[in-house]
Amino acid sequence: MFPEEWAEVLAEYGQKPYRGTQIFRGFHQRCAEDWSRLTDLPLDLRKRLGEIFPVQPLRIDSRRESRDGTVKFTLELWDELGIEAVLMDHQGDYTRNRKTLCVSSQVGCGMGCAFCATGRMGWTRDLSAGEILGQVLDITRFQRVHDPDFKIGNVVFMGMGEPLLNYEAVVRSIRLLNHRDGQNIGIRRLTVSTCGLPEQIRRLAREGLDIVLAVSLHAPNDALRGQIMPAARRWPLKALLDACRDYIRALRRRVTFEYVLIRGLNDGAGHGLELAALLDGIFCNVNLIPVNESAAHPYAAPDAARVEDFRRILAERGIPAAVRERKGADIGGACGQLIWARGE
Repeated sequence: MFPEEWAEVLAEYGQKPYRGTQIFRGFHQRCAEDWSRLTDLPLDLRKRLGEIFPVQPLRIDSRRESRDGTVKFTLELWDELGIEAVLMDHQGDYTRNRKTLCVSSQVGCGMGCAFCATGRMGWTRDLSAGEILGQVLDITRFQRVHDPDFKIGNVVFMGMGEPLLNYEAVVRSIRLLNHRDGQNIGIRRLTVSTCGLPEQIRRLAREGLDIVLAVSLHAPNDALRGQIMPAARRWPLKALLDACRDYIRALRRRVTFEYVLIRGLNDGAGHGLELAALLDGIFCNVNLIPVNESAAHPYAAPDAARVEDFRRILAERGIPAAVRERKGADIGGACGQLIWARGE
């Protein structure tokens, strides 16, 4: 809940509006796990609110750390279902010591992408805005036990699920994460990744949120894309790219197109040329992602030279392209590897 929503609730108990901001800061900024931690509130008010609004943090079921420092968290929800979130540590001149959290928006995913373990799970249910936000708050609180200054700088909606099929909860969680009295994560540090739902992309444009939009292409034509992404058969590339152009016009922001490279399937020079022609004239950049191995699919990544050839083909034709840094693959935490099964 936002501070003003808390203020409305508190008015029923004769409390001043500023108490709403105190509550919001306690839960969102300080990541309190229960009402007892909000010591700037009167004790009797804490007890009363605790009875009416019980707080149930996500339970960290497991934590696995990669050789590269990436950490994958398995989190248990109130109904004993589970999700995964991945914490990445980026080093460099521009992103020095920046912590990025990859969050889930659904339990499972119904899009069925052939190279994605989550897609093979199928969809179970959407997450609430609180469950999305809880991944940030509860992992932050966990990390602060050993690092009191820990803060997540970037959040990417690239975990389990299709964010734009859980639209209201995702947008609400974005606004909460960006709130100045909460985590105060910069709006351009928030990324939503989608398989490409044209009308939902246009709806997102109307929100006026200056986030990063990442659209999964993975193929330069409808026939191949439908083979890799079965759900994409409902939305031809023309409809998708028209929606992306509308988004760019509305927000004056480039769109990032994601392209998973699969050896022998979509990684040839011809595919690169076709992709460059498809994106010609669109204000965009391309993230190339060599497919990550998984027991859920038989695919393999092309070698580094072939990946570079593909990138060069795009760059020479005016399409900015970069190869995404692979993180967490050894712990099942890389792109397309997230999966949860009851009892695991």
